Amino acid sequence: MTSTTAGTAPSYADIPQLMSLQTGDEKHSAAATSTLDPLWVLYDRVLRVTPETAEDPGRDRFLLSKGHGPMAYYAVLAARGFFPEAWLPGFGGFTSPLGHHPDRTLVPGVEIGSGSLGHGLPIGVGVALGLRAQGLTEPAVWVMTGDAELDEGSNDEAITFAGLTGLESLHTVVVDNASASHAAPGHLAARFAVAGWSAETVDGHDHEALYRAFTAPHPGRPHVVVARVSR
Repeated sequence: MTSTTAGTAPSYADIPQLMSLQTGDEKHSAAATSTLDPLWVLYDRVLRVTPETAEDPGRDRFLLSKGHGPMAYYAVLAARGFFPEAWLPGFGGFTSPLGHHPDRTLVPGVEIGSGSLGHGLPIGVGVALGLRAQGLTEPAVWVMTGDAELDEGSNDEAITFAGLTGLESLHTVVVDNASASHAAPGHLAARFAVAGWSAETVDGHDHEALYRAFTAPHPGRPHVVVARVSR
């Protein structure tokens, strides 16, 4: 069994076992494995949110825009204690809260219902603006998208607006497996940078490189990390 079952702190080595418990009719397993490393680094070392603070106004927000294939997301949330590991084998079942797309009303720790591509980054802009309007300057907003998802035009408006308005609390992780139909390979970071974002590109499987990029200072600007992955 995993170390979480043994009562010790979860580790990255636990995640494959937790993912293997989800044996339903899942059509997007590649989407799960490609997000695993960025998700783990965020929840293990970056995001200021725990099961105890999941409703705290001062928490960081994580929005999974890349909502299809959420197996890694569910495994990481279970490892961090947001819901019991016993939920995982029911993945995709009629009575399970763990659907093929995350539902914020059913799964603790989930901020948005996702799966319809192109919505997460615009929602993230709205969340960042809402927090700023409330005077909440500490919470960070993180959005995870895929490279192909950025083909959706709604993202262009969000990228441009966030850059022009200096939404420093907004962070985006683009999981880049070179699957986009209309993107120029290797130019994702430049697309954000020209709109006024701080932008970095790293190996999406290198935990230390991800952590450095996630925590890089970016005063007065939103920040994007393009995580290149092989799968």
